Amino acid sequence: MVDLPGITKVPVGDQPTDIEARIRTMILSYIKHETCIILAVTPANSDLANSDALQMARIADPDGSRTIGVITKLDIMDRGTDAKNFLLGNVIPLRLGYVGVVNRSQQDILNKCSIKEALAYEENFFRSRPVYHSLADRCGVPQLAKKLNQILVQHIRAVLPGLKARISAQLVAVAKEHASYGEITESKAGQGALLLSILAKYSEAFSSMVEGKNEEVSTSELSGGARIHYIFQSIFVKSLEEVDPCDGLTDEDIRTAIQNATGLKSALFVPEVPFEVLVRRQIARLLDPSLQCARFIYDELVKMSHRCMSRELQRFPFLRRKMDEVIGNFLREGLEPSETMIGHIIEMEMDYINTSHPNFIGGSKAVELAQQQIRSSRSSASIPRMKEGLDNDKLQASERTVKSRAILARSGANGFVPDQSVRPVTETERPGSAGGGTGTSWGISSIFGSSDNRSSIKENPTSKSHAEPIHSIDHSLSTIQLNEPPSVLRPSENHSEQEAIEISITKLLLRSYYDIVRKNIEDSVPKAIMHFLVNHTKRELHNVFIRKLYRYNN
Repeated sequence: MVDLPGITKVPVGDQPTDIEARIRTMILSYIKHETCIILAVTPANSDLANSDALQMARIADPDGSRTIGVITKLDIMDRGTDAKNFLLGNVIPLRLGYVGVVNRSQQDILNKCSIKEALAYEENFFRSRPVYHSLADRCGVPQLAKKLNQILVQHIRAVLPGLKARISAQLVAVAKEHASYGEITESKAGQGALLLSILAKYSEAFSSMVEGKNEEVSTSELSGGARIHYIFQSIFVKSLEEVDPCDGLTDEDIRTAIQNATGLKSALFVPEVPFEVLVRRQIARLLDPSLQCARFIYDELVKMSHRCMSRELQRFPFLRRKMDEVIGNFLREGLEPSETMIGHIIEMEMDYINTSHPNFIGGSKAVELAQQQIRSSRSSASIPRMKEGLDNDKLQASERTVKSRAILARSGANGFVPDQSVRPVTETERPGSAGGGTGTSWGISSIFGSSDNRSSIKENPTSKSHAEPIHSIDHSLSTIQLNEPPSVLRPSENHSEQEAIEISITKLLLRSYYDIVRKNIEDSVPKAIMHFLVNHTKRELHNVFIRKLYRYNN
């Protein structure tokens, strides 16, 4: 039985200013429990609707199922008034009802009136008041004691089974926890054996979690080694496969690189230098996602190390902190060689561009595919042709020169000397022959010349004068001033047919070789992470614990 104080409205003396809030909080902390029976005491000479006790009881017990109302000071009510309606529950109903009592007054206490005498006075009071004759079972301290005893017994019967079950469950849990801590070891040898056992169990639990052999397998989410596999296949590999090999490279970038590689002369074929420069640039982009993958695996191993902390370690918080520190440092040490190896893998791919790889598309195949793409784009486009004089002979001649250029490129790249017995170019195959117009043939015309150029040379009388010394110059003519070249030069905006094919070939070569490198990276990076980080941790974790912790303990 807990006698709670009444609520103080106004602080008196050195009482704190928030004394009312403090008392309310304290009262609620007791009466909020479902197993508590509330005895709400209210004086009869005050308004029951303003009762602080009933107000607090209603907050903790809204339906009034465990609240008993007690009305005191019935003997000092105003003349002509009584507490009958209160006792019958007509004003504020309660399931457990109300009981009215008459206590000793302060004068009775000063006069040393005994409890027995007070009870006799109370009994005489209710007998002398006809209004309370029909409420004899609800009046008097003896009736209150009887009612409280009955309610308490019923309450215990209702609450005790559940309470007993909860206590039993808690006892079993505590006993199990106590057993998991093991016996107390006082000797150094016993402590060392216990430490070795803890370290061995932890290392075994870590390896089992990585390999998916943990006894507590989750059915709601991926855990342990399954998360590592998901990172490799569903995050790392999938992300690399979604990357466009030519992402970040525009046609102007490729065109500029080709022109820079040709130098002073126009190339007979697509040079190797721009292809290697561009493909190295794209391979370098694989470094960041590979390092991110290693960091993801490191984070997963750290999480697994925290989940392996057994209950037995709860006995030794200092040991637990030291183990957490050791494995954290060990994983960081394993991450460093993993990242170094990943850097070496990317550098190896960049240092040697293996164009002899059996899966590489090759120059001749790239030329053929590029021509097909150009033809298909022309047939599907609705743009009218820029020139109307092209016939089938010129188109076939252009294709033959493109193929011969690819053969030169392939043979030159592999270190072979082209066959010197190539048949001479016929008149119909020359760019300037009948139906030739001004079409290009991959720079070959710049070396062999054309019939139109040779004839123009013969017929132009001024061409001869260029070969002879000039004896007289008309100085009256104005001087022609050339514009200075800009600090930054860009290729012209107009694309020739030759440049379009060169760009298309370069893209085909980039995509082909990038796919080869991507597959190598998808295979090599997970292997490096597994070797230097995951499997290394599994193999050496127990030994590291012994070196760092067992010797420290001794």
